[in-house]
Amino acid sequence: MSVRIKDVIPKSICAKKGIKPGYTLVSINGNEIIDVLDYRFYITESTLRLEFKDLKGKLIKLKIKKQQYEDIGLEFETYLMDKQRSCTNNCIFCFVDQMPPGMRESLYFKDDDARLSFLFGNYITLTNLSESEIERIIKMKISPINISVHTTNPELRCKMMKNRFAGEKLKFIKMLADANIAINCQLVMCPGINDGEELRRTLSDLGEFYPSLESIACVPVGLTKFREGLYPLSPYDEKTAGEVIDITEEFADMFFKKYGERLCYASDEFYIRAKRPLPDEDYYENFAQLENGVGVLAMFKSDFLNLLHNLEADDIRRDVSVVTGVDAAPYIKKLIDCACEKWHNLNCRVFAVTNNFFGDTITVSGLVTATDIIAQLKDKPLGDVLILPSCMLRHEQDKFLDDYTVSDVEKALGVKVKISSTEGDSLLECILNPFNNDL
Repeated sequence: MSVRIKDVIPKSICAKKGIKPGYTLVSINGNEIIDVLDYRFYITESTLRLEFKDLKGKLIKLKIKKQQYEDIGLEFETYLMDKQRSCTNNCIFCFVDQMPPGMRESLYFKDDDARLSFLFGNYITLTNLSESEIERIIKMKISPINISVHTTNPELRCKMMKNRFAGEKLKFIKMLADANIAINCQLVMCPGINDGEELRRTLSDLGEFYPSLESIACVPVGLTKFREGLYPLSPYDEKTAGEVIDITEEFADMFFKKYGERLCYASDEFYIRAKRPLPDEDYYENFAQLENGVGVLAMFKSDFLNLLHNLEADDIRRDVSVVTGVDAAPYIKKLIDCACEKWHNLNCRVFAVTNNFFGDTITVSGLVTATDIIAQLKDKPLGDVLILPSCMLRHEQDKFLDDYTVSDVEKALGVKVKISSTEGDSLLECILNPFNNDL
């Protein structure tokens, strides 16, 4: 399989050699190029023997020398060089199945692409991979690989993922671990299904893959109000969330004694549901599972307070508001109270937006929509600037989940909107400098 070249960067190595848009890249150093993984792996050599086909299908051979990580100037039709792989499962907890109708098409795509695991940290289930593809990952030493495991019980995994191959694909984890490929694991916890003794089994099984195993995150299932006809699931409550924490911390202590690392963690949501204090920053070691909401609030607090203590107070008057989800609101309010004690002329309100769009069981900031922000903040005193976290916007930072733009929110509420990153020091910078980014 060859891949079509969309563009050639001017003055690049390939441009100087006469390679044109529309040509196809056939091979590098005799290795067939199928997708971005092949290209990224083989392009690092300092001497390259390249084979192309021109617009008429004529084979062109080039030999070039370059610096190891120098770009040769080729751009392709898609980042992956072919189509993104979709999920072959029908998981009982799938969030995409719980989306309301009428949203943009990309939100309904279920990705499960190993290449995106390596390139962007996405989690994959391994169910649409063959043994030869696992061997390719091992050959290329692609690491880390992020895996949605959910359970190591083969029969239960088939049931949870509604895929008859889900159980047997667990063998790929051992193959990767035996080849020293770093592995991060995610367990989407469903009450009464893969918690309790099943969770103990899973944590025990995964612990055997250390040192290739780098971390395990336990996250609660997210349930929207759009679950008609789907598998009956209930949210975690104070008692059941506490039970998950107890098991997770038990194994974390055991792993720490055995390996010197905790390895497994319950997400912040579990501590909030259980009404338990969040662990301190040191508990999370290298914060390997931030993308799964593990240790996010601890890091946020540390970053916020570190910057707060290093800044000098002033007498400038500031009047701003901060929007967040229901879960994070009490923690952010405490931090902002600390800032108000130091900057006496700071007036900063915190608005916890209830998620009516997806349902009030969804309490994280990243799923808050502009629709709910506008409806709940309309006619509220917002001050000079309204600060929103970047996690509420899609990757391009231009739209909310409901397709509203930042400009739409500004027009509806009659206030300037400023976007903060999800780090605590970024929020404090936005509060203290609402009209610019410099301290």
